[in-house]
Amino acid sequence: MKTSTTTPLPRMQQALMIWLGVFPTLALLDLVLGGVLEPLPSLVRTLVLTGLTVPIVVYLVLPRIQQARAALVRQS
Repeated sequence: MKTSTTTPLPRMQQALMIWLGVFPTLALLDLVLGGVLEPLPSLVRTLVLTGLTVPIVVYLVLPRIQQARAALVRQS
């Protein structure tokens, strides 16, 4: 089993990284799917958008943001 020797990120940094992933992803999906989802009730639109956004952010976007952060930390 691997053990981590790094300290966890402060909550504010975690929140910022998550927001940096969620906001643009959600905005892009809304632009792409907004017309298709428009006839649906607001709650269903929100369910569809968040149902797509969360896996995209968790599996695709956040790992890249974390890699970019790590590269910036290594440079300083």
